Amino acid sequence: MFEMVNRWYKRRFSDPHAVSLVAILLFGFITIYFFGNLIAPLLVAIVLAYLLEWPVTQLSRFGVPRTLSVILVILTFTSVMILAVFGLVPTIWQQVGNLINDIPNMYSGLQNFIATIPERYPELANLQIVESLATNAKDQVIGMGESVVKGSLASLVSIATLAVYLILVPLLVFFLLKDKQEMISMASGILPRNRKLATQVWHEMNQQISNYIRGKVLEILIVGGVSYVTFAILDLRYSVLLAVAVGFSVLIPYIGAAAVTVPVAIVGLFQWGLTPPFYWLLIAYGIIQALDGNVLVPILFSEAVNLHPVAIIVAVLVFGGLWGFWGVFFAIPLATLVKAVWNALPDYEEHNPT
Repeated sequence: MFEMVNRWYKRRFSDPHAVSLVAILLFGFITIYFFGNLIAPLLVAIVLAYLLEWPVTQLSRFGVPRTLSVILVILTFTSVMILAVFGLVPTIWQQVGNLINDIPNMYSGLQNFIATIPERYPELANLQIVESLATNAKDQVIGMGESVVKGSLASLVSIATLAVYLILVPLLVFFLLKDKQEMISMASGILPRNRKLATQVWHEMNQQISNYIRGKVLEILIVGGVSYVTFAILDLRYSVLLAVAVGFSVLIPYIGAAAVTVPVAIVGLFQWGLTPPFYWLLIAYGIIQALDGNVLVPILFSEAVNLHPVAIIVAVLVFGGLWGFWGVFFAIPLATLVKAVWNALPDYEEHNPT
């Protein structure tokens, strides 16, 4: 066993460039794992800097100084975000309140439906099962109410954190965009000299991460917008709230789409029952998810399509468990990084067969 591990180590890590690459990745992993909460504003700023780099570069190509380009892009982005927040948040908050008020009616409707199951399907249900289902549903509703109360109390603490983010993140984004080359040169001076493989992986992943962030934002906007139009046409209740949930569900590949299907189906079921509008809702929602997975994702994430769905789901579970939201958000780039690093590590038995 030891001899096998020793041979594998010599095959992959005889090159000092390979050792430097692994050391840099381990340092980054340890830093984010143990200090992720402390540097969260920096992580947010890096994501936004990747998102805004493209318009800054385009303005610079037209002769606009980079500093002025950065200021114009940040001001435009901030204005759009303020308009979106003030336009969406009040509506979402109102629909959340309406949904909470409707939960007792939904629970009563569920009780009535469960009570009729023995009459409709006497061979499939009995009184004990019905009572058990009703009790479980009641417990779930009570637990949901407690979670809402706890979330409301916790939100008071998060307001202070939000204020810090609103101040620090724009400043960090500004300097990351303005002094991009200086910061890259500074980082190059700190890194090991034997970093040929690390540079190779960096150039490959830098462009992929940039494309991924822009593509993910576009996917959220497109899927959320199309879902809202569809829900509005069908006159579905809480259309804005559900459309926002569907839009953000694309952050979690496969799992997000399956999870958000439940509230969409529940709201439609309690609004229309088992009637044609409910089936039209399911068909329309299924078409949106099919187009997203089979048309939109291959166009926006051509590199990610090369990853097997099992690899993507495993990446979501592993990196999400390690780093929470950021692990889920970057699950696909991180899986691509693992693949790129593995391919970059030299195999001396292939290059020097005995």
